[in-house]
Amino acid sequence: MFEPFSEIYKLALPYLDTRNNKIHMEVSRAFALKLLQEEGGEPEVVLPAIILHDVGWKMVPEELHLKAFGPHEYDRTINRIHEVEGAKIAEEILKQVGYSAALIDEIVEIISGHDSRETALSLNDAIVKDADKLWRFSKEASEIDPKRFNIDPKVHIQWLALQIDGWLLTEAGKKIARQEQTLRVQEL
Repeated sequence: MFEPFSEIYKLALPYLDTRNNKIHMEVSRAFALKLLQEEGGEPEVVLPAIILHDVGWKMVPEELHLKAFGPHEYDRTINRIHEVEGAKIAEEILKQVGYSAALIDEIVEIISGHDSRETALSLNDAIVKDADKLWRFSKEASEIDPKRFNIDPKVHIQWLALQIDGWLLTEAGKKIARQEQTLRVQEL
Protein backbone atom coordinates (compact mmCIF):
# COMPACT_ATOMS: atom_id res chain seq x y z
CA MET A 1 0.00 0.00 0.00
CA PHE A 2 2.73 2.49 0.92
CA GLU A 3 5.57 0.93 -1.07
CA PRO A 4 8.31 2.05 -1.40
CA PHE A 5 7.71 4.14 1.71
CA SER A 6 6.41 1.36 3.97
CA GLU A 7 9.24 1.68 6.50
CA ILE A 8 8.63 5.42 6.85
CA TYR A 9 4.92 4.70 7.27
CA LYS A 10 5.56 2.06 9.96
CA LEU A 11 7.82 4.42 11.91
CA ALA A 12 5.28 7.25 11.59
CA LEU A 13 2.30 5.21 12.85
CA PRO A 14 2.97 5.65 16.59
CA TYR A 15 2.85 9.42 16.07
CA LEU A 16 -0.42 9.31 14.11
CA ASP A 17 -2.68 7.90 16.81
CA THR A 18 -4.04 11.30 17.80
CA ARG A 19 -6.43 13.76 16.16
CA ASN A 20 -7.60 11.23 13.53
CA ASN A 21 -4.19 11.69 11.93
CA LYS A 22 -3.86 8.18 10.50
CA ILE A 23 -6.98 8.53 8.36
CA HIS A 24 -6.08 12.18 7.62
CA MET A 25 -2.66 11.12 6.35
CA GLU A 26 -4.08 8.29 4.24
CA VAL A 27 -6.67 10.56 2.60
CA SER A 28 -4.07 13.31 2.10
CA ARG A 29 -1.72 10.74 0.54
CA ALA A 30 -4.41 9.76 -1.98
CA PHE A 31 -4.86 13.42 -2.89
CA ALA A 32 -1.06 13.84 -3.15
CA LEU A 33 -0.94 11.00 -5.68
CA LYS A 34 -3.61 12.72 -7.80
CA LEU A 35 -1.78 16.04 -7.56
CA LEU A 36 1.52 14.44 -8.54
CA GLN A 37 -0.15 13.00 -11.65
CA GLU A 38 -1.66 16.33 -12.66
CA GLU A 39 0.99 18.82 -11.54
CA GLY A 40 4.27 16.90 -11.64
CA GLY A 41 6.50 17.04 -8.59
CA GLU A 42 8.76 14.47 -7.02
CA PRO A 43 7.10 11.49 -5.31
CA GLU A 44 10.29 10.77 -3.34
CA VAL A 45 9.80 14.16 -1.63
CA VAL A 46 6.02 14.58 -1.60
CA LEU A 47 5.02 11.15 -0.34
CA PRO A 48 7.35 10.97 2.68
CA ALA A 49 6.42 14.58 3.48
CA ILE A 50 2.71 13.81 3.43
CA ILE A 51 3.17 10.65 5.50
CA LEU A 52 5.14 12.60 8.11
CA HIS A 53 3.60 16.09 7.94
CA ASP A 54 1.44 15.79 11.09
CA VAL A 55 3.55 13.53 13.30
CA GLY A 56 4.27 16.57 15.50
CA TRP A 57 0.69 16.62 16.84
CA LYS A 58 1.80 13.78 19.11
CA MET A 59 3.91 16.36 20.98
CA VAL A 60 0.98 18.77 21.54
CA PRO A 61 -1.26 17.98 24.53
CA GLU A 62 -4.60 16.70 23.22
CA GLU A 63 -6.57 19.25 25.22
CA LEU A 64 -4.90 21.97 23.10
CA HIS A 65 -5.60 20.43 19.69
CA LEU A 66 -8.93 22.12 19.05
CA LYS A 67 -7.43 25.45 20.07
CA ALA A 68 -4.81 25.07 17.34
CA PHE A 69 -6.81 24.60 14.11
CA GLY A 70 -10.27 24.66 12.59
CA PRO A 71 -12.95 26.98 11.26
CA HIS A 72 -13.13 29.02 14.45
CA GLU A 73 -10.52 31.43 15.79
CA TYR A 74 -7.42 29.46 16.75
CA ASP A 75 -4.01 29.89 18.32
CA ARG A 76 -1.34 29.81 15.62
CA THR A 77 1.44 29.39 18.21
CA ILE A 78 0.01 26.01 19.25
CA ASN A 79 -0.36 25.00 15.61
CA ARG A 80 3.25 26.02 14.99
CA ILE A 81 4.45 23.59 17.69
CA HIS A 82 3.28 20.61 15.65
CA GLU A 83 5.23 21.83 12.63
CA VAL A 84 8.48 22.36 14.54
CA GLU A 85 8.21 19.08 16.46
CA GLY A 86 7.04 17.25 13.36
CA ALA A 87 10.09 18.43 11.41
CA LYS A 88 12.36 17.01 14.13
CA ILE A 89 10.53 13.67 14.24
CA ALA A 90 10.48 13.45 10.43
CA GLU A 91 14.21 14.06 10.24
CA GLU A 92 14.86 11.30 12.79
CA ILE A 93 12.63 8.82 10.94
CA LEU A 94 14.12 9.62 7.54
CA LYS A 95 17.67 9.26 8.85
CA GLN A 96 16.69 5.98 10.51
CA VAL A 97 15.58 4.54 7.15
CA GLY A 98 18.71 5.84 5.40
CA TYR A 99 16.96 8.41 3.22
CA SER A 100 19.09 10.75 1.08
CA ALA A 101 20.37 13.77 3.05
CA ALA A 102 19.37 16.22 0.31
CA LEU A 103 15.83 14.82 0.21
CA ILE A 104 15.64 14.85 4.02
CA ASP A 105 16.48 18.55 4.03
CA GLU A 106 13.71 19.36 1.54
CA ILE A 107 11.12 17.18 3.30
CA VAL A 108 11.95 18.65 6.73
CA GLU A 109 11.72 22.18 5.33
CA ILE A 110 8.29 21.42 3.83
CA ILE A 111 7.00 19.93 7.08
CA SER A 112 8.38 22.82 9.15
CA GLY A 113 5.94 25.24 7.51
CA HIS A 114 3.23 23.17 5.88
CA ASP A 115 0.46 25.06 7.72
CA SER A 116 2.02 28.37 8.72
CA ARG A 117 3.89 29.29 5.53
CA GLU A 118 1.39 30.92 3.19
CA THR A 119 3.41 30.58 0.01
CA ALA A 120 5.04 27.43 -1.32
CA LEU A 121 8.79 27.00 -1.48
CA SER A 122 8.50 24.68 -4.48
CA LEU A 123 6.05 22.60 -6.48
CA ASN A 124 6.65 19.75 -4.01
CA ASP A 125 5.71 22.05 -1.12
CA ALA A 126 2.58 23.27 -2.96
CA ILE A 127 1.48 19.68 -3.55
CA VAL A 128 1.95 18.77 0.13
CA LYS A 129 0.09 21.90 1.25
CA ASP A 130 -2.77 21.21 -1.17
CA ALA A 131 -3.01 17.50 -0.34
CA ASP A 132 -3.18 18.39 3.35
CA LYS A 133 -5.94 20.94 2.82
CA LEU A 134 -7.89 18.74 0.40
CA TRP A 135 -8.52 16.39 3.33
CA ARG A 136 -11.03 18.97 4.58
CA PHE A 137 -13.16 18.40 1.46
CA SER A 138 -13.10 14.60 1.71
CA LYS A 139 -15.98 12.34 2.70
CA GLU A 140 -14.01 11.25 5.77
CA ALA A 141 -13.46 14.82 6.94
CA SER A 142 -17.11 15.68 6.29
CA GLU A 143 -18.00 13.03 8.86
CA ILE A 144 -15.30 13.97 11.39
CA ASP A 145 -14.84 17.74 11.27
CA PRO A 146 -18.40 19.03 11.82
CA LYS A 147 -18.60 16.89 14.99
CA ARG A 148 -15.11 17.87 16.08
CA PHE A 149 -15.83 21.59 15.64
CA ASN A 150 -19.48 21.41 16.74
CA ILE A 151 -20.69 22.97 13.51
CA ASP A 152 -23.61 22.13 11.25
CA PRO A 153 -22.33 20.03 8.29
CA LYS A 154 -24.13 22.27 5.76
CA VAL A 155 -22.60 25.40 7.26
CA HIS A 156 -19.20 23.73 7.34
CA ILE A 157 -19.24 22.69 3.66
CA GLN A 158 -20.42 26.17 2.66
CA TRP A 159 -17.55 27.70 4.64
CA LEU A 160 -15.08 25.31 2.98
CA ALA A 161 -16.28 26.33 -0.49
CA LEU A 162 -15.36 29.93 0.32
CA GLN A 163 -11.78 28.89 1.19
CA ILE A 164 -10.83 27.12 -2.06
CA ASP A 165 -9.15 29.99 -3.91
CA GLY A 166 -7.41 31.32 -0.81
CA TRP A 167 -6.16 27.97 0.50
CA LEU A 168 -5.17 25.93 -2.53
CA LEU A 169 -2.09 26.74 -4.54
CA THR A 170 -2.28 24.46 -7.58
CA GLU A 171 -4.89 24.47 -10.31
CA ALA A 172 -5.34 20.73 -9.86
CA GLY A 173 -5.88 21.25 -6.12
CA LYS A 174 -8.59 23.84 -6.75
CA LYS A 175 -10.27 21.58 -9.30
CA ILE A 176 -10.24 18.59 -6.92
CA ALA A 177 -11.57 20.72 -4.05
CA ARG A 178 -14.49 21.91 -6.17
CA GLN A 179 -15.26 18.34 -7.25
CA GLU A 180 -15.13 17.10 -3.65
CA GLN A 181 -17.20 20.04 -2.39
CA THR A 182 -19.88 19.26 -4.99
CA LEU A 183 -19.95 15.63 -3.86
CA ARG A 184 -20.30 16.65 -0.20
CA VAL A 185 -23.23 18.96 -1.03
CA GLN A 186 -24.92 16.12 -2.93
CA GLU A 187 -24.43 13.80 0.03
CA LEU A 188 -26.11 16.24 2.42
